[in-house]
Amino acid sequence: MRQVRGLGAGHPWREPIGIRSRARDATPMSLLRVLGTAFGVAVIIGNTIGVGILRTPGEVAEQLPTVPLFLAVWLVGGLYAMLGALTLAELGAMVPRSGGQYVFVRRALGPYPGFVVGWSDWISTCGSMAAIAIVLGEYTGPLIAPLAGRAAYTAIAVVIAFALLQWRGIRIGDAVQQGMSLIKALALLGLAAVALILPGAAGPLDIARTAAAAPPITGGAAVTTAAVIAAAPAGLALGAAIIIALQSVIYTYDGWTGPIYFGEEVKEPGRDIPRAMIGGVLLVIVIYLSLNVAFLRVVPIGDMAGDPFVAATVAARVLGPSGDTVIRVLMILSMLAAVNAIQLMASRVPYAMSRDGMLPARLMKVNEGGTPVPSLLLGTTVTIAFIATNTFETVLALLAFFFVLSYTLSFTSLFVLRRRERDTSRPFRTPAYPWVPGIVLAGSVAFLTGAIAGDRENSVRALLLLAASYPVYRVVRRVARPRD
Repeated sequence: MRQVRGLGAGHPWREPIGIRSRARDATPMSLLRVLGTAFGVAVIIGNTIGVGILRTPGEVAEQLPTVPLFLAVWLVGGLYAMLGALTLAELGAMVPRSGGQYVFVRRALGPYPGFVVGWSDWISTCGSMAAIAIVLGEYTGPLIAPLAGRAAYTAIAVVIAFALLQWRGIRIGDAVQQGMSLIKALALLGLAAVALILPGAAGPLDIARTAAAAPPITGGAAVTTAAVIAAAPAGLALGAAIIIALQSVIYTYDGWTGPIYFGEEVKEPGRDIPRAMIGGVLLVIVIYLSLNVAFLRVVPIGDMAGDPFVAATVAARVLGPSGDTVIRVLMILSMLAAVNAIQLMASRVPYAMSRDGMLPARLMKVNEGGTPVPSLLLGTTVTIAFIATNTFETVLALLAFFFVLSYTLSFTSLFVLRRRERDTSRPFRTPAYPWVPGIVLAGSVAFLTGAIAGDRENSVRALLLLAASYPVYRVVRRVARPRD
């Protein structure tokens, strides 16, 4: 099979001739170019903002129990996400193809690295969908009595329901995503506004207040602010605490890559993909900072430290007995938007790999509504299998290495394509090149090192899985290879 390397400028797709012919012959219908900036922003909101922002503040406060450091690390995490978005926005505008990071890595580094990124991204996306759907089922049970104790069945029903919606076409998926993400953003900002406005809170960032208020409804033990601040780290310990807190925050910001999964479905990708990624990340930063400032007004930093569910504590103190219901509804809304976004994204990866001869040809078939139905069905089936067998946690832990590796290879791809394809049209250029992509590349390498050092058992398994992926890749390419 011919490589994508070596083709001259002026060939924006740079596909092997056999693959291009195969795509035209095998797909009488194709993805529809109907999406705009609003959809891209909605996907980022849906894919990024989940349960993490409602839980992570307690972890961060435990590491950094002072308000300035606590807020600073959330701001730095947002800026890091913005640098990553600026880097991949150039690639998304330059190579407007659906399929996520796989598309860029394959073009820049070749078929095998692309294969590794593609299948690991797809499997981990299905695993994430399963995990979110299970949590959604757990939080729905107490609100709807017949669903109590049936979290797995609820999760499977939600996944199937969204698959049926998306089967109808991308326009319906677009409308649902925009509507749910709008409700989600307004609900979270509403929670922040209520916490900032209603009486009975601690006062603006009152870090001297102790845990005299009611303890967290999650069962976490209240700790006095004075005791926590007295134990605040310093010196090298402070540096380690900042790194640990920053890791948690950056994972909470993750999800900003959403728009690049739909490159060829965006009406004006050179304009809309950068706008969506920049605008979406900015909106997430605003929501996260607003919520954290609101949380600090209600719960002193010392009480927040180690609380496994800060948002529930805030809701209980501000809204009383109804706080639990409010938080459950908010979480359900948040997770519904996430499931729809992730399922849309997951169906694009096998489609793109199939079109490039990496997977069987049937996976690139598209219906009249612009949905890659076989790819959607495959992802839905795998997700249901993860839920039914309760294996999604193991899969996600095993693929954490590949999650970070994908970012490392994607950021590297920008440097490779800048050097090799200097004359290729770039509707958007990453500002301050090479510093901006250099920072996120260095960060991803650091995270990759941390992932290996922090979870050696799963990292060894991941490395063995990486070694085993090459013979699998050769077999899959042989089976899926188009016959000219």
